[in-house]
Amino acid sequence: MDRREVAAVLTYVGRLDPRTIRTDAGEARDQLAMWHELLADVPMTTGQGWDVRDVVRKRVVASPYPILPADVAREWNAHYRDRLGRHTDPTPTADPDDPRAWRAELVATRDAVVTGRIAPTPHRGVTTGEPQPGLKKMLKAVGTYVPDAVRAELAPFRPARAAREAAIAAGGPDIFSVPCERCSAPQGEPCRERSGGGVRNRNTKPRIEPHPVRVDDALAAQAQALPA
Repeated sequence: MDRREVAAVLTYVGRLDPRTIRTDAGEARDQLAMWHELLADVPMTTGQGWDVRDVVRKRVVASPYPILPADVAREWNAHYRDRLGRHTDPTPTADPDDPRAWRAELVATRDAVVTGRIAPTPHRGVTTGEPQPGLKKMLKAVGTYVPDAVRAELAPFRPARAAREAAIAAGGPDIFSVPCERCSAPQGEPCRERSGGGVRNRNTKPRIEPHPVRVDDALAAQAQALPA
């Protein structure tokens, strides 16, 4: 706000709270200078949701103390952070090889959001609701993270995972979906067995075949998951 706008705000404040009125010319000048110093970067109104008069009115009602320019500045800072917090920077149209133009466009967009000239751009995330028509077909066309050919080549180097995937493909349960009571292997990890023998030898290695008790638990979990 410029000095003229700050003077208008002070007039409005004095109308709501006469305690803030300064009758001495010197005191009025100092008051105007102080308010302008703290509110020079604060707009009087914006196109979306900000009006200094609303802030003044709410503050006068909520507090028994005379309003200060810092109160208005704090409200503006909160409004500023809220709008930027709900905004996702869109990709600038400027040449990315021109960092000055790229940054200038980002700053201009954020300034337009804060001052209410444009609405915040929301995050482009997954939303709730029914999937778009044809989404499953698109995902199937994209394929899997590990192509089938690569998965087949990796099978000899990870036999436990290969056995798990083969069981799932055949309609069986996901053995790794439950922990193993026999060897305490956690969910998602293959069963373990001691290597080298001996009571004190606690070194273990992954088993290709899961323990029978884990298979039984996985079958039970699969049966419970089936619709009645």
